[in-house]
Amino acid sequence: MLRGSTVGLRARHEADVPVLRTGLYDDVVTGSRADGSPWRPLKPGSDDPRLVVDDKNDQVVGFSVVELDGGALLGTATLWGIDNHHRCAHLGLGLLPSARGKGHGTDVVAVLCHYGFIVRGLHRLQVETLADNTAMLRAAERNGFVREGVLRSSSWVLGEFVDEVVLGLLAQEWRASSARSGRDGQREARAVEA
Repeated sequence: MLRGSTVGLRARHEADVPVLRTGLYDDVVTGSRADGSPWRPLKPGSDDPRLVVDDKNDQVVGFSVVELDGGALLGTATLWGIDNHHRCAHLGLGLLPSARGKGHGTDVVAVLCHYGFIVRGLHRLQVETLADNTAMLRAAERNGFVREGVLRSSSWVLGEFVDEVVLGLLAQEWRASSARSGRDGQREARAVEA
């Protein structure tokens, strides 16, 4: 498990899938905003490609997010589009409604950065999020991500086109920011001891 200040990122357990599916994707509004494809219901017990982790796919690493104090399941975190040649990847997360507004998103992004830059040796991480997703924008920017551009009307969400914001963070920027705040060493120690 990788540990942050309040959350841990661990392997996805089979028991996590129905909880995450209900909390993140069964609701039409939440599901439509969280996924780039049209919402559709899935029959109970079927494999949900958004939540089933394929350990053989080197381009996607999916985690379940748990609370360090008590182990409650909080959501998902993903490093995807991993390109080992260019040493870059995208990151994303989805928190269950009960976990939102508590600062967990900022901690999840921090742990994903540690995983991407330290564990995987990547050079660049990128976030794409809907322009009105203030929680994700705030979590990324608190971790040093820089807004690099807006993809105008690029996402079809519930009957309208919505802008997406692209944010990027380079390894040397993250290391400099972590060194100033003293966070990197703590995070490395927590990740190693876990």
